[in-house]
Amino acid sequence: MNARADAQESVDGVRFDVREGVAWVVIDRPHVLNAVDGPTTARLNEVWASVEADRTVRAVVVTGTGERAFCVGADMSASAVDKTGLEYWADLDPNGFGGLSLRQTLDVPVIARVNGYALGGGMEMVLGADIVVAAENARFGLTEPRVGRLALDGGIHQLVRRVPYTQAMSMLLTGRMAGAAEMAAMGLVNEVVPGDELDTAVERWLDQIRTCAPTSVRAVKQMVTRTAHLTATEARAMRLPALMAALDSKDSAEGVLAFQEKRPPVWPGE
Repeated sequence: MNARADAQESVDGVRFDVREGVAWVVIDRPHVLNAVDGPTTARLNEVWASVEADRTVRAVVVTGTGERAFCVGADMSASAVDKTGLEYWADLDPNGFGGLSLRQTLDVPVIARVNGYALGGGMEMVLGADIVVAAENARFGLTEPRVGRLALDGGIHQLVRRVPYTQAMSMLLTGRMAGAAEMAAMGLVNEVVPGDELDTAVERWLDQIRTCAPTSVRAVKQMVTRTAHLTATEARAMRLPALMAALDSKDSAEGVLAFQEKRPPVWPGE
């Protein structure tokens, strides 16, 4: 695990730190394969709200402690599972599992660093990310039907939109797990690497994000997440806040000037 994440203090099962413009969000409950309970969900929502309010954050990396699991979903040993299916459905977090899987207000790139099992809600959190980097041993699945439940936090609807229909249904209707290579072939995983190269791969993606103007990246993310229900023509007409800010930003002026002067840009971030 990256040393920057290891240095964090765990609060309600989550380690959170911001370094050099990158927010590291680590689910830290290895004794239950990083399964999420009520306090952990509440803490994750606090973390995402903090990231949204911090303009110095340029990207997020979300992962789990250890080498066995990213997150295996809801903690089946917690009291929350005593709810009936209808009670659970009625009490769903509007932001989705872990406050992430359906969140539409996080205007910076989210990289899922998948270090092991990503099952149930953990898989839904992966579906809430923008870039997915997985270790070769990572396993993915919406396994809820195998325990009489459903992937209600966006898993069913997002998977069938993100990968080919028959591939999605082959997982949804069987509750089976798929390896990282298979998920990459489907198009859900961007890069698969040996476990000991996971941090290096994540850093490569972060470096590529850093080459771009922060205001441009925020605008792209906002334009994608907030116009998914529109046609391309309708989406283009939307005057979204991040778009308007990017078009009139110091970043925009710096990018043109740096190109003219044949030098790397130094982004003001505003």
